[in-house]
Amino acid sequence: MSNTAAAYDALWAECTANNRLVPMPPQWSRLYGMLKNPRQKPSGGWEPPAPLILAAWHHTTPIEKQLRFKEHLEWAQQQGQLEQIGAFLRALPEDQWCHFDEV
Repeated sequence: MSNTAAAYDALWAECTANNRLVPMPPQWSRLYGMLKNPRQKPSGGWEPPAPLILAAWHHTTPIEKQLRFKEHLEWAQQQGQLEQIGAFLRALPEDQWCHFDEV
């Protein structure tokens, strides 16, 4: 396993510890704004896709939220931002995470 893959796996383990689902919407939005090189697709959508916050928060399942969050971490890894994004996420207090039992 490469160092990057190991770093990703370690970060994902931390992001899912304590029954964590995703960062709370304001923090998730901040994380998304930190991602490098987002691009608009011809269809009008974005790559990576936007976080499931605002109206989408109430119309998506917990697993849909977590899979979208995972896409953002994978994007950060591809852009060489895993360390930066990891530092941001590791600094979040527990109350700035949404947990599976809260949705």
